[in-house]
Amino acid sequence: MSGLPMTVPAPGLPARVRIHEVGARDGLQNEATTVPTAVKAEFVHRLAAAGLTTIEATSFVHPKWVPQLADAEQLFPLLADVRAALPVLVPNERGLDRALDLGATRIAVFGSATETFAARNLNRTVAESLAMFEPVVARAKASAERPVHVRGYLSMCFGDPWEGPVPVRQVVSVARALLDLGCDELSLGDTIGVATPGHVQELLAALNGAGIATDRIGVHFHDTYGQALSNTLAALQCGVTTVDASAGGLGGCPYAKSATGNLATEDLVWMLDGLGIETGVDLAALTATSVWMAEQLGRPSPSRTVRALSHKEQ
Repeated sequence: MSGLPMTVPAPGLPARVRIHEVGARDGLQNEATTVPTAVKAEFVHRLAAAGLTTIEATSFVHPKWVPQLADAEQLFPLLADVRAALPVLVPNERGLDRALDLGATRIAVFGSATETFAARNLNRTVAESLAMFEPVVARAKASAERPVHVRGYLSMCFGDPWEGPVPVRQVVSVARALLDLGCDELSLGDTIGVATPGHVQELLAALNGAGIATDRIGVHFHDTYGQALSNTLAALQCGVTTVDASAGGLGGCPYAKSATGNLATEDLVWMLDGLGIETGVDLAALTATSVWMAEQLGRPSPSRTVRALSHKEQ
């Protein structure tokens, strides 16, 4: 397999893409059993060694809601030597306090484009969730000790399992509100994996029309219907250069049962390598990491690239 994929650039695509690795947080939070803290720390270290420069480490939510990530206080100090940005998810001011106390410099808040998912995920309306995020973002941006980068996740951007199709204008409205709070970047989530390329490009054009520059937008696709890579390519054609992905294809969404795994980082890197788009990621090292993690979890990786390159069923 040496020399593959063959590099054949396509016109109109960015020269470099930043992969926002979510496997250690979004991936592991969806596991039925709790992964030991030491294994999580080793996972993050291996991901960084493979060349990933942004690795979402954990979530400072109440253990009642996400028990798989209840060890955030124990995990984060074990990552002090990791040479990568380590964003953490915070749901409210209490979560922010916990994260800042441990020295976090990148946080994320998690909002919804639909009322039903906001109610099920945050127990609030969309407006109430934005009001909850407002002091979190304001305090993060006003931090005197160090600048704190804030990412805004926006879920259900392309379809909702309860409400069905989500109007583009509705997504744009909540996206604008998140950025107006002070978020530095926005991640558009296809939480149940129903997006198609034309829909992706229509939403990106509408966001641009509302004054939201593409360089502030990342994309987060799930592969429920096998569309994650085609949707990513559509976003790249519109100038997006930040793509969320999960090593080994780990993850889903515990509050949306139809959501299957995230776009596998290895599958993304294979495509980007073939297009000649730089990522800084060593695909062989990343694949070995996902094979190792699959062994820890006791099941095969769903990533097609991991399976192809490892030459065996894990």
